[in-house]
Amino acid sequence: MQRIPEPELMGESEQALAYAKADFAEPNERFVGYFLEAFPDLDEGAVVDLGCGPGDIVLRLARRRPRLAVHGLDGSAAMLAFGVDRLAQDPQLHGRVRFIEGVLPGAQLPRPAYDAVVSNSLLHHLHDPGVLWRAIRQVGRPGAAVLVLDLFRPASPETAQAIVERYSGAEPEVLKRDFFNSLCAAFEPQEVRDQLDACGLEALAVRAVSDRHLLVSGRLPG
Repeated sequence: MQRIPEPELMGESEQALAYAKADFAEPNERFVGYFLEAFPDLDEGAVVDLGCGPGDIVLRLARRRPRLAVHGLDGSAAMLAFGVDRLAQDPQLHGRVRFIEGVLPGAQLPRPAYDAVVSNSLLHHLHDPGVLWRAIRQVGRPGAAVLVLDLFRPASPETAQAIVERYSGAEPEVLKRDFFNSLCAAFEPQEVRDQLDACGLEALAVRAVSDRHLLVSGRLPG
């Protein structure tokens, strides 16, 4: 199936509220698990989450690695508001966690370079996927850890709809609609490999980790 791009930002309050209230505990914890498994010795320094949404992964990662500073970047103020509220309720994270509103490329981050760059479900939103890969090279220091999780595009709209019903059949319609659109906007694994090659990131590995997700991991060139 041909890719059908979707809006790059989730700025609607209805969308933001639906995502903030939805139970993404299991997939978000799985993302953190991928990070801990891939980089078991990275327990200090600074991590940036590009496209952090309501910030749940930022907070989870900061709790699991208490010597890491974790910053979350997103272009949606409506999404970030939920992360800021949750951070205010957890004083132990104050000083280590920050949320920044900004859009790639050109967003201003608190640090010139990070020891790790992560991203969950941002890639499929971008009309130009190179924006993410170039940003990772720009904000990550040489040798920085990289972990990107995203959907990959099914073979047909019918397959996409079946995936939506299988995993989100009981969710609000706004989430089911966005899930379907995201599947249609996602990239195939070979397309992602081609993107990485074009940006000088051929050392990063790409693998499917479910029937709908792919994982990109590795380290930036030294």
